Amino acid sequence: MTLKWMAVMVAAVSVTLCVTANVVLGTVNGAELPVVVNMIALTATGVATVLAVVAELHERLNERVTALTEFLIARLNELDSHTGDRNTGFVEGYLLSHPDPSVVPIGPRIHSRRAMLGGDD
Repeated sequence: MTLKWMAVMVAAVSVTLCVTANVVLGTVNGAELPVVVNMIALTATGVATVLAVVAELHERLNERVTALTEFLIARLNELDSHTGDRNTGFVEGYLLSHPDPSVVPIGPRIHSRRAMLGGDD
């Protein structure tokens, strides 16, 4: 059972128990349920209701993010299928039009480094 439905169940049971206890004590003895018991029942109902609403909003947000992700994946796959052939031809044509550059070895390092304070050395 999901969190949302558990929270709804707790809220419904809490309200039902509170109302039933108040009605039974009111009709049988003419007394009232202590305020602390009523406040605990109402607090449990309120917290469970807020939790159920937040769980529902989280579920909706998760569904939207999933749908957006699926749409984005489909769109990127579509773009990849359309642009893959043109880019391949462009890269091959560019590489064929430029000759291979020659490899130039790096010269030996100068062991002493000099700091330039200004002007040309």
